[in-house]
Amino acid sequence: MSGEGRGADRFAIGDRVGVPWLGWTCGVCAYCGSGQENLCDHARFTGYQIDGGYAELTVADQRYCFAIDPSFGDVEAAPLLCAGLIGYRTLRLAGEARRLGIYGFGAAAHIQVQIARHQGREVYAFTRPGDIAAQDFARGLGAVWAGGSDETPPEKLDAALIFAPVGALVPAALAATRKGGTVVCGGIHMSDVPSFPYSLLWEERVVRSVANLTRRDAEEFLALAPAAGVTTTTQTYPLSDANRALHDLRNGVLQGAAVLVP
Repeated sequence: MSGEGRGADRFAIGDRVGVPWLGWTCGVCAYCGSGQENLCDHARFTGYQIDGGYAELTVADQRYCFAIDPSFGDVEAAPLLCAGLIGYRTLRLAGEARRLGIYGFGAAAHIQVQIARHQGREVYAFTRPGDIAAQDFARGLGAVWAGGSDETPPEKLDAALIFAPVGALVPAALAATRKGGTVVCGGIHMSDVPSFPYSLLWEERVVRSVANLTRRDAEEFLALAPAAGVTTTTQTYPLSDANRALHDLRNGVLQGAAVLVP
């Protein structure tokens, strides 16, 4: 932290803090009043309405910043503030599911499999068909099974998390989920969900989405990550090479998370 504004007293100059996507909420709307500040109609976001993001400097409200455990270096901590936080909210919305499917094994998934294992859950990882490297990566992080998204897991899932922005995975995940199970879509964007027979949704299965995060999510996750021994797998890129990072991410070239370094 390089500077502080008038009235800022939560952190001292020199403290290391994390600045997440959610940068400000109104605090007075119905959503804020019901613990759903992630849905605030007037919310402002880092790098969108608030200066920062893909930049060397950022502006941040101290109420929406969080201390980072010293066990994480700067590069290792960076994925926790985006993929980690959104992934954790996605995991939370899966409830107490013991058998957990994860579709799309990238930045968010490689963190949440470690949290899930720490919580005593079984993780079944689904990757692009034929992506053996990603499947080995998932098993190495504790997944009890890993296969292509076109495969059927050996056990019915209690819940499934979808991190890949592929709408066709929704009916696939429903088909793999037990009666009463939940499918949580964790992405901001997703391609169109194709039509599917009602029988996949029947028997009280639930499909829900995730939007943004709350400060409660951040506080819980950033305390849980070091306790769970989370390690992040990263590939660094200079800030000037952000387009290459996005290209590599889009094409499945990297494992774990891409981190831009100013």
